[in-house]
Amino acid sequence: MDFPILSSIILLPSIGSLFLFFIKGSEGKSLQTIKYVALFVTITNFFISIYLWYLFDETSSNFQFIEDKEWLDGFINYKVGIDGISILFIILTTFITPLCVLSVNNSIKSRLKDFLIAILLMESLMIGVFCSLDLIIFYLFFEGGLIPMFLIIGIWGGERRVYSAFKFFLYTLFGSVLMLVAIIVIYLTYGTTDITKLYEIGINANFQNLLWLAFFSSFAVKTPMWPVHTWLPDAHVEAPTAGSVLLAAILLKMAGYGFIRFSIGLFPIASEFFTPLIYFLSLVAIIYTSFVALMQEDMKKLIAYSSVAHMGYVTLGIFTNTQQGLEGSIVQMISHGLVSAALFLSVGVLYDRTHSRLIKTYGGLVSVMPKYSILLMIFTLSALGLPGTSGFVGEFLILMGAFRDNFLVATIACFGVILGAAYMLWLYKRVIFGKLNNKDLLKIDDLNKSEILVLSIIALPTLFYGFYPEPLLNTVEVSVNNLIDTYNYNLVSFGANNG
Repeated sequence: MDFPILSSIILLPSIGSLFLFFIKGSEGKSLQTIKYVALFVTITNFFISIYLWYLFDETSSNFQFIEDKEWLDGFINYKVGIDGISILFIILTTFITPLCVLSVNNSIKSRLKDFLIAILLMESLMIGVFCSLDLIIFYLFFEGGLIPMFLIIGIWGGERRVYSAFKFFLYTLFGSVLMLVAIIVIYLTYGTTDITKLYEIGINANFQNLLWLAFFSSFAVKTPMWPVHTWLPDAHVEAPTAGSVLLAAILLKMAGYGFIRFSIGLFPIASEFFTPLIYFLSLVAIIYTSFVALMQEDMKKLIAYSSVAHMGYVTLGIFTNTQQGLEGSIVQMISHGLVSAALFLSVGVLYDRTHSRLIKTYGGLVSVMPKYSILLMIFTLSALGLPGTSGFVGEFLILMGAFRDNFLVATIACFGVILGAAYMLWLYKRVIFGKLNNKDLLKIDDLNKSEILVLSIIALPTLFYGFYPEPLLNTVEVSVNNLIDTYNYNLVSFGANNG
């Protein structure tokens, strides 16, 4: 189509942030106008992305809706496009962002306009990551997201917000510096940073290991993989609710997407070589952080560590080089984006009422907040991978792929499912059931209409895709098969050339 629909989806939130910037005042009617404008922009962007999905041709393995413009005298090309893998992450981003806007009513008490501007800028940058077909453009979007998230944590976070913001920024920036060096090397060697051209050319096998490690340094931190995961619990604990939602639901998925698009797509030989390393780090993340989650007394920290374990399954599935493993990883990222967002929103609901995230503060909430208890149960069961929820589909496919590739690795990973059930059910039991010993909880209200709306909107796809994941699997199938075929072809060609 002639209309630049991808650029529209990328730019619309930024244009909306400009409108917010010029709205005067921050109280009364001005405050309501600010909220309505932000909500209108994000919902509009969601419907455009749904229309994009409707237009998308699931039978084609090529990138679609490509826009290619010269920038900086041709040194950099603004090139964007999507395939069956990237479109799902775009929809996840546009789906979660308006829910973040809706959730700010009780959690953000000051500088709401500035906060919503940061949220809208984040949406533009995150969508840009999933659309980029040029390495430099990808890097600019990928690193650009650090700035608004740094501000969200550092300005609207908790008591240790400055420490957590700088830790988040330095960890992720340090890893990405090596990726920038690798991108420069690729440009100097091949004369292009166009991803589609690099797929056709093929990266020289002699360079792949070093380039793979450079990209890995960035993606491993942002996933986050063990042992560079320690920034995540701190960031989640200090971030406001909407910040935690964006961090868990979208930002972590940018790294998983990077592994698929670049580690597997550009460096297949190096990916094959380093697969044992990924398996080891993924298993440590799954098992170790699950035990750490069991020991947590802060609800946000528990969910943060569970995110590390869930992303361990994602990296495990990506490097199985099987259709089930890759498709499972993508579905798992979409599911985790929904469920982690809902869990952090659920913690935010309690924190807004009691100003405590400690598990020991609660107990017996089922008698005070029955609506809350039902919705939290849905998300808890999905987080532990119960059949009939979206969490089961992704984990099951990943484990199927892992069993096909490495029986021992898959067997060890299965213990993570048991541990996941342990810490999630243990959390639910302590918060919802038992005696209501804290009499202050008798004074708190159940979910209001806005909170019911937000959590119900997330619960619907969580259950729908648990019973009927076909729309997700059909969308990614052709692109995943094409990626695996290219991966295997390069491995065979490499073997023939060095036979």
